[in-house]
Amino acid sequence: MDMQSSRQLGVSQQQAWDALNDPEVLKVCIPGCDRVEANGDNRYAIGMALKIGPVSAKFSGQITLSDIVPPQSYTIAFDGQGGAAGFGKGSAKVTLLPNDAGCELAYTVNAQVGGKVAQLGQRLIDGAAKSLAEDFFKRFDKEMQRRYGPPEDEEAAGKTGMMSGLMKKMGLGKKEAGEGPETT
Repeated sequence: MDMQSSRQLGVSQQQAWDALNDPEVLKVCIPGCDRVEANGDNRYAIGMALKIGPVSAKFSGQITLSDIVPPQSYTIAFDGQGGAAGFGKGSAKVTLLPNDAGCELAYTVNAQVGGKVAQLGQRLIDGAAKSLAEDFFKRFDKEMQRRYGPPEDEEAAGKTGMMSGLMKKMGLGKKEAGEGPETT
């Protein structure tokens, strides 16, 4: 399975980097995760419960960080065993690029699965992987807001009114939104 995407984060590059390297943040943000423990230089033991279609299993494994360029990028290698359910292994390249709105997190994942999980079919596995990634980012965004407050544009939206902030995000001005004088 190959997957790549990017996500705008409302925090600075350094804040995102610190959070992505904090085992407690990862434990909170990874769906089904109950354990992330450092067990060596740039190595972590991880435990998580996953359900993919009809297959549920508790996986345990290792995460190893390499090619580390703080606070810009690293490569994550992962290897997990889920008993009779199967295994998962692979790597992900993660890059943080600063921008005016905070930073953009881009990632490319290459993974292989085996056992019962692999018998479910690629479409179901891909869908579950995308859903896990989306859930991770929702949790990560929530944790970043808890730690650092809402992104600046959300604060501004609250000051100018919720509707005008929403219309601004949608790219609508007063005329497009039906406000202001009509022109005929």
